[in-house]
Amino acid sequence: MALLIDGKRISAEIKDELKEEVAQLKEQGITGALAVIQVGNDPASSVYVRNKKRACEYIGIDSLSYELPEETSQDELLALIDKLNKEEHVKGILVQLPLPEGIDEDAVIRAISPKKDVDGFHPENVGALMIGQKGYISCTPAGIIQLLKRSDIDIEGKHCVIVGRSNIVGKPMAILMLRENATVTVTHSKTRNLKEICKEADILIVAIGKKEFIDASYVKDGAVVIDVGIHRDENNKLSGDVKFDEVEQLCSAITPVPGGVGPMTIAMLMNNCVEAMRHE
Repeated sequence: MALLIDGKRISAEIKDELKEEVAQLKEQGITGALAVIQVGNDPASSVYVRNKKRACEYIGIDSLSYELPEETSQDELLALIDKLNKEEHVKGILVQLPLPEGIDEDAVIRAISPKKDVDGFHPENVGALMIGQKGYISCTPAGIIQLLKRSDIDIEGKHCVIVGRSNIVGKPMAILMLRENATVTVTHSKTRNLKEICKEADILIVAIGKKEFIDASYVKDGAVVIDVGIHRDENNKLSGDVKFDEVEQLCSAITPVPGGVGPMTIAMLMNNCVEAMRHE
């Protein structure tokens, strides 16, 4: 029976550690706030924003919420970011993606000070990750590293296959796995012989964005499978990029959806916020 990698438990563990650290920082007179900006009222974004507020409350940092109407202009959004960049108490700024049509996501990401970019999306932080320097790391890939380490899964020397090449998951994930001394193959929708390559993986990380795309025929016996995907059907039931019931029979460890990677993203966002408080 495969080990079920419990993201809920591990993220709660991390948040408890951060809560303790925030209390110690407050004793030294160090406080901070996360500013979350949401443009429009996309329902999925609203859920994420609510969860981030709850996590801030739990670990003991202030959360500032800016809910802007759909018709907000890019200039108005950039002016708000500029204002928050200058506010000392604000240690982290997060703009919830996706943004409405007509707003340039890249311009918005670049406008956030790299020192407050707790999402780890600013080119300076991405560059620092690439060359092994300090900077904020994209939360989902950082969370996956914690899932593996805290589940006592060896990474060093293993062949890791990543399915997906996005700037948010696939690319930073590849760099982080290289840092942990894995041998890394990055695949994507245009990869030839995708199934054969996936079957070579000791650790298979799936972030292709296609519901239940990976079935048992893609997975070798004893592999570790990390499912980053999240899809909601007409009955509101959640599933991932992996056919869980099939793949669970084969692998040595697997993340469920929900309750696997998802909770880790917010835990690592909180970790980045506390990191920002430490380095004020």
